[in-house]
Amino acid sequence: MSLKGKTLFVTGASRGIGKAIALRAARDGANVAVAAKTAEPHPKLEGTIFSAAEEIEAAGGKALPIVLDVRDDDAVKAAIDQTASHFGGLDILVNNASAIQLTPLTQTDMKRFDLMHQINTRGTLACSKHAIEHLSKSENPHILMLSPPLDMQEKWFAPFTPYSIAKYGMSLVVLGLAGELRSKSVAVNALWPRTTIATAAIKNIIGGDKMIQQSRTPEILADAAYEIFTSPSRDFTGQFLIDDTFLASRGVTDFDRYRVDPSLALAPDFFVPDDSEAPCDLGPVKS
Repeated sequence: MSLKGKTLFVTGASRGIGKAIALRAARDGANVAVAAKTAEPHPKLEGTIFSAAEEIEAAGGKALPIVLDVRDDDAVKAAIDQTASHFGGLDILVNNASAIQLTPLTQTDMKRFDLMHQINTRGTLACSKHAIEHLSKSENPHILMLSPPLDMQEKWFAPFTPYSIAKYGMSLVVLGLAGELRSKSVAVNALWPRTTIATAAIKNIIGGDKMIQQSRTPEILADAAYEIFTSPSRDFTGQFLIDDTFLASRGVTDFDRYRVDPSLALAPDFFVPDDSEAPCDLGPVKS
């Protein structure tokens, strides 16, 4: 199965994981709505919706850059309707946009929690809600959340309860919508990385340049997302997938190509269940 001619609506697609997913689809000749807030260059964040659109077109796809704040319901509906009208339909929704702050409740301003909740959980609900009508007309419709498995352990909440609530909220949407949309054959799945991914959030918020070097590139998630999108939506839904385990199940054996610096051990990500075994060694690559 190919994504040629398929239409994706990707939130947070101006950089990082969202852009990598868009570019992977573009190599097949897909249409991509680049829905994100960054229209002007940011001093600390590379890329805009327009530069991402240029890369998508250069990769072989067609792009529609849209300035979008997923907290604005009317804007979300208008953007999704515009995408479906512009490209003649909608096949895939990627809920990638997310806000993060890794602080305990006592150190978290409630306005910051509101922001995380509105972008992560509520934004995912809003985008999904307004996409359903269009997706139900597709031959192989998918909704994908970049969110973790529902491994409800104290250790995933205690260090940063506000963020965990907002992020797991996206996964609760997967759990509910997979059942709600099963009769419409709209697949709803979650994808999460085993290790940290080299993104602006890792560099600017979590671990700086050192953790970037201990990360995998966004392409591992892009390749995993591609495998999801090219699976039959009628049969492949309600899954909470870890990137490398899922790719290994699809025949991938070389995971070293995704490392930023093969000489360093990979840094584990949050929210990966204890019983999830890596399909490869996460330590330094031996020369």
